[in-house]
Amino acid sequence: METFRRILSTAVQGGASDIHLKIGAPIVFRINRRLVAVEGPLPTDEWLNMVVDNIVPRHTKQQLERDHECDFSYYLPEVGRFRTNCFYQRGTPCLAMRFVKTQVPSFEELGLLPVLRQIAESPRGIVLLAGSTGCGKSTTLAAMVEHINANSRKHIITLEDPIEYVFEDNQSVIEQREIGLDTGSFEHGLKYVLRQDPDVIMIGEMRDGVSFTAAMSAADTGHLVLSTIHTTNAAQSVGRILDFFKPDERDQVRRQLAATLQAVVCQRMVATIAGSMTPAQEILINSGTVRKLIEENRLEKLPAAIETGSEEGMINFNQSLFLLVKEGKVSQKEALAKATNAQALEMNFQGIFLTEGKRILG
Repeated sequence: METFRRILSTAVQGGASDIHLKIGAPIVFRINRRLVAVEGPLPTDEWLNMVVDNIVPRHTKQQLERDHECDFSYYLPEVGRFRTNCFYQRGTPCLAMRFVKTQVPSFEELGLLPVLRQIAESPRGIVLLAGSTGCGKSTTLAAMVEHINANSRKHIITLEDPIEYVFEDNQSVIEQREIGLDTGSFEHGLKYVLRQDPDVIMIGEMRDGVSFTAAMSAADTGHLVLSTIHTTNAAQSVGRILDFFKPDERDQVRRQLAATLQAVVCQRMVATIAGSMTPAQEILINSGTVRKLIEENRLEKLPAAIETGSEEGMINFNQSLFLLVKEGKVSQKEALAKATNAQALEMNFQGIFLTEGKRILG
């Protein structure tokens, strides 16, 4: 296990976000989103099986034997915490480990938009962090929870699979529940969470209609619910939620969602001129216009509402990328590569701004 400890320690010292271990292949780190092979002995079958046996928690070993894959959190003293996935390929185990920084980064450190503070301070409703895998959803979510913890006297309960950032009580009281260790499933944990007197409920990921129904019920009764969802833009998230439900349930769910949604924040990671990564953010606020569009099932007009909703704190990806370039953080080339509409953004750089949103909204 000393070799394994050195691998993790070297990864953290080298600024790696992820570590990949596979039998008979070089150890690979992901640094600034690029995969880098590390020189050294190749993991053997005997060694990697020994590592897996030592780091997989007792409560997840049955799942690994049954499903041949599992998620868990691994903590190595003096090195850090790692969100870990163990899985099999060609009948042999593999490990994918993501380093989770011990200290929750602040909004400023993450480069988040100022409106995120107001969203985190919402008294009730559903706030969703959207984006693809690896876009920083969990870190932004943790920053929002820590902001509440530092500034409000709230009771916060989290349901995570697995626990990533570990919070310490500050102004708030926080209980973190890990699926498989502290509760049997998201469904089971959500069934009883309202009996635990929470003010804020953080759900690691919205996975199905059951979890979203529970979230809407909690928001209906005055709680703030924070969670993540896998979508590529903020407007698309509403349709993705409706896909969790059967067609004959969607009208009712859509009306309930219109009443309980607070905001959707979608992220894309962008390479900076300085060589690091920063999020470009798209923000949908449930304004009067947005609420009406959701109620009337005119979801195709949500992008226009975001484009024209700057006074309410909304911003789309093109606008966000334009700001990052204007601030000197991101190159025009990188911004165009990550833009939703590269042609429109290129025109913005030339001083031409065509606002289609007002025309689309009528």
